[in-house]
Amino acid sequence: MKKISFLSILFILFITKSSSENNVEFEIWKKNFKKLALSQNISEKTFDITMSNVKFLPKVIEYDRFQPEFYEDTKTYVSKRTSANKVKKGLDFYKKNENLINNVEKKFNVEKELLLSLMGIETNYGSYVGKMDILSSLSTLSFDKRRSEFFTNELLILLKLVESDKIDYKTLYGSWAGAFGFFQFMPSTIKNYAIDYNGDDFINLKDSTDAYASAGNYLISMGWKKNSHCFYKIELDEKISNKYLNVSAKKLKNKKKLRYFKKFIKNSDNLNFINENLKVAIITPDKDIIPDAKKLNPAFIVFDNYEIVLKWNRSLRFALAVCTLKEKIRNEL
Repeated sequence: MKKISFLSILFILFITKSSSENNVEFEIWKKNFKKLALSQNISEKTFDITMSNVKFLPKVIEYDRFQPEFYEDTKTYVSKRTSANKVKKGLDFYKKNENLINNVEKKFNVEKELLLSLMGIETNYGSYVGKMDILSSLSTLSFDKRRSEFFTNELLILLKLVESDKIDYKTLYGSWAGAFGFFQFMPSTIKNYAIDYNGDDFINLKDSTDAYASAGNYLISMGWKKNSHCFYKIELDEKISNKYLNVSAKKLKNKKKLRYFKKFIKNSDNLNFINENLKVAIITPDKDIIPDAKKLNPAFIVFDNYEIVLKWNRSLRFALAVCTLKEKIRNEL
C-alpha cells in the first residue's frame, strides 16, 4: 500500500503541475477531433451542441490510473461487492420488479440472479449511476494517450447516437469511464445491444424496463449459457507449470479439458460432478499484481460463462464478484 500511496502522490503532483498545459493541448485536441467527427458524418450542429461545454477532467485520469482492479486483492475486492447488505438490496429490488425481471429472464434465457448481480455491482441497484459528465470523461480519455483509440471510437459512437435521437445528450451523466445507466453500458454496447423494450421510441437505460432487457440481450448475444458453470475455487499443486496460470483478463490462455488439470488440483474430488470434457482455464488473479501475493493462492478454475462476464468488464476480480453475488442471491430467492 505504501507503493500505491507514493505513486498517487507523484501522479497528483504531475496533474497539478501540468493542468494548464493540458488545458491548452486539450483545446487543440478538440479542434482536431471536430474535424474527425465531421468526417464521420456527424453534423456540425450536433457536435457544437454536445461538445461546446466539454472540459479536460484531471480526476478522470487519476481514476483511470488507480482502479480498484489494479491494487485490491481478490478477497477484499469480492467481499466488498458481495456483502449481505448487497444481497438484501438485490432481493428488495427483485420484489419490487418481479414481473419485469421474470419476463426478461424468460425472453432472453438469462438468469434473474445474474441480472440482479450485475446491476448490484455496477450501480448498487440504480442508487449510484454516476455523476460525471460522460462527454467530458470520454473526451479526456480520448485526449489521453493510454487508450486513446478505444475512447475516441466510443466518443464518436456516442455522438452518432445523439445525432440519430436515440440518446438525449442532456442525460449523459455516468461513470468516469463513460459508462451509462443502471448496467453501465459503454456507447458501443448501447449501439449494438440496447433495446427500446417498452416501445416508447427511446432507449432509456436509467429505466428498469429498457435497462434489464438490454442487459439480457447483451448477455445472450455474447453467448451466456443459462445454468452453466462460472468458476470454482481450487487448491493447486506446486508442480503445475506457470504457463497455465492466467493473471491477465485480456485473453485467457492455455485452456485444457478439466480432466487434464485434475492432476494439478488438490481438491479435485470437489469437482467430480462436472463434465471432465469441458474446456477450462486457471486464473491466479493476485499473482503479478498484488505485492507479495502467493503464487498459487487464490486460484480458480473458470468456464465459458466466466469469459462472457469478462467481455462485460475485462477484470478477473469483477467476473469473480459477479458470479459470487449471483450465487448468493440464488441461495436467498
